[in-house]
Amino acid sequence: MKSVGDWQLREAESRYNIQWTFAALYDGLLSASKATGDSHYHDRVLEVAMQNQWNLGPRFAHADDEAIGLTYLAFYAEQADQKRIAPTREAMDKLMARPKDPNENLWWWCDALYMAPPVLTQLSIATHDPKYLDFMNHEWWLTSTALYDPAEHLYYRDDRFLTMHESNGQKVFWSRGNGWVLAGLAMVLERMPGQYPDRAKFLAQYREMAERIAVLQLPDGLWRASLLDPGAYQSPEISGSAFFTYAITWGINHGVLDFKKYLPVVTRSWAGMLQHIYKDGRLGSIQPIGGEPGKFKPSSSYVYGVGAFLLAGSELSQLLGDKRYRYYEIHNP
Repeated sequence: MKSVGDWQLREAESRYNIQWTFAALYDGLLSASKATGDSHYHDRVLEVAMQNQWNLGPRFAHADDEAIGLTYLAFYAEQADQKRIAPTREAMDKLMARPKDPNENLWWWCDALYMAPPVLTQLSIATHDPKYLDFMNHEWWLTSTALYDPAEHLYYRDDRFLTMHESNGQKVFWSRGNGWVLAGLAMVLERMPGQYPDRAKFLAQYREMAERIAVLQLPDGLWRASLLDPGAYQSPEISGSAFFTYAITWGINHGVLDFKKYLPVVTRSWAGMLQHIYKDGRLGSIQPIGGEPGKFKPSSSYVYGVGAFLLAGSELSQLLGDKRYRYYEIHNP
């Protein structure tokens, strides 16, 4: 984790911003800071937040430009300074007050379920106001109705893919798109009150997806860009694989996934991802920005994939201290 995190800090030094790509990186860096005890990651992200005056991206009602809000809310949880959340709260209040069709699908692409829902859920915690959580709940299930395949237990990236098929005749389910969703589910569930009326629905979808993703894991421990046509994509895709690893490990740590069933999944995936780290710490085999399965070079590296890798490593580091893991390790050398 430190090798990859340190390389990314150096490589990104002149490019830090508040776009969704970096927001995912900051999620990983903040988690890595806690896991490794290295405050450098935390402090560099805090500098970015202050330099940008805690502002969201410029596009109103666009989930990608709201993702950075989770970073700000993490710092607000450390120090309850209103300036740290004021722009995020104002933007969400404006979003919720806009004239709208209640059946409009605000989050029409599945990636959005990582970008905005954890922000709204954490904002409810910060403000002690359930309206943000309730709004998230309403919007999530509109997107789920539009894009979730109840037979496959996977999300289409957007409605373009509802009738598309891969060369092998299978439906098109993008690895990173489903990684965004499964990670978003883990983040929402972590922040959602245990007594929340619709928590069981979120937990059921999370478990359905986790089980399906586990079945689709390949012998090298990783997943390809297209989940149901892996043969058409030779290279493993690390960003989707890392989000799956993070989300499934989170479920093990929180007792909502069976330990014995899922531990081999995450240990294989972590071992597989380690094979794509260069000597200098560069994490490769990450599909570039896009909205569908694609091909790329082994050296391809992007900040959101690093963020996902650091999230996964942070959850796995917690797992190492679990008594169940030590027992398993002793009896399964």
